[in-house]
Amino acid sequence: MDKKLLSSIRSAAFKRNALRIRISNARPQIRIKSKENQKTRFRQGWREFGGKRVYFRSKWEANFGRYLEWQKERNMIKDWEHEPKTFWFDGVKRGAVSYLPDFRVTNLDESQHWVEVKGYMDPKSATKIKRFNKYFPQEKLVIVDKKWYNLNSKKLSLLIKGWEI
Repeated sequence: MDKKLLSSIRSAAFKRNALRIRISNARPQIRIKSKENQKTRFRQGWREFGGKRVYFRSKWEANFGRYLEWQKERNMIKDWEHEPKTFWFDGVKRGAVSYLPDFRVTNLDESQHWVEVKGYMDPKSATKIKRFNKYFPQEKLVIVDKKWYNLNSKKLSLLIKGWEI
């Protein structure tokens, strides 16, 4: 192929992709019809509860945040934070070099643990978790997976206001 034809093909492909990105960015990230339990089409976006306004990457993450706030209101935990700290893996040059857990939970006795909400464990996430356990053995990490979420979601949706179905 000559350079001019190749350049025009690349340019057309770039314009199509740019248009797709502009269209997808124009869509709202979250659609909320009422403050009660609701079915949402989009997962990521800003939520506010417990006096905190947080950007959650999924409705599972948002619901788990609601669950932590519910526990805090009932003095089951002292506090929780969303993505407060990034852990860096010193000396790692390839692949996952850092890890950002979803939540830090402070218990009533001031001890802390980390929570990761994972609907699907892809290889990159599995590597990050293995490295976190290797480089930070003193830290406790709890994984909230699909099994836990499916087992508890229905019950919690009846207890916790604003639970997204």
